[in-house]
Amino acid sequence: MDFTHLDEHGHAIMVDVTQKEVTNRMAAAEGTIRVSRECFLKIQEGTVPKGDVFAAARIAGIMGAKQTAGLIPLCHILNLTSVKIDFGQEEADHLIRAVCTVRCSGKTGVEMEALTGVSIALLTIYDMCKAIDKQMEIGGIRLLHKEGGKSGRYDADISKQTDG
Repeated sequence: MDFTHLDEHGHAIMVDVTQKEVTNRMAAAEGTIRVSRECFLKIQEGTVPKGDVFAAARIAGIMGAKQTAGLIPLCHILNLTSVKIDFGQEEADHLIRAVCTVRCSGKTGVEMEALTGVSIALLTIYDMCKAIDKQMEIGGIRLLHKEGGKSGRYDADISKQTDG
């Protein structure tokens, strides 16, 4: 296996994608945050003192995806064409699931942008709710799906879905 982020001397490099074809790229990543019953109800009711938790987390996740190249040292700067953050709630477990879907037309994939977006969205939920619940647990962050590029399509094994 070649380590493409290392040069012939073992030094870190950004992969040269100059010769790669521009293709439509898409990636989706998910993660969860488990909160207390009280916190879950306040989020549902819209009574968290800091404001609309999902609105703030959605904007933060979009901003996070757009900043990936500034956070992950060897990521390419990409011209993202779409970033979408969706939330689902599992009341029985007081679990919130976030999914970040990112698209671009480019020479390299958007997996890291999707993973960063979902991570920042979940961290924002934590920040918005930490006065209510300091025991929140973030987990299950993973790539769900990707398409485009030389390696083609990937779909996660849904039987290995985690709950945080």
